[in-house]
Amino acid sequence: QVQLVESGGGLVQAGGSLRLSCAASGSLGIVNAMGWYRQGPGKQRERVAVITTSGGSNYADSVKGRFTISRDNFKTTLYLQMNTLKPEDTGVYYCNLVTMFSGSYWGQGTQVTVSS
Repeated sequence: QVQLVESGGGLVQAGGSLRLSCAASGSLGIVNAMGWYRQGPGKQRERVAVITTSGGSNYADSVKGRFTISRDNFKTTLYLQMNTLKPEDTGVYYCNLVTMFSGSYWGQGTQVTVSS
């Protein structure tokens, strides 16, 4: 059983910063990639940033240059550093882990609210 627990969300003014964390535990097996997704009010869930096992990363165009995805050396904790936040970044942020043989897992989400 895999568990993903996000933390670090909150309320911040536009232009501010937040750092999200996602702690993975359980029988992770071979991990292909981890990433952050978000769902804004009335919107579909969208990919924000993904990092692969080899360390490569990619970002949604809307967050490039502002957000940075990283992980610890043990590859069990995922981070998302969010700078220069905008009101349109508001939403529930979810951590995702993709394994080679056991499918994909999701965290419960953490709320990020950016006030103008």
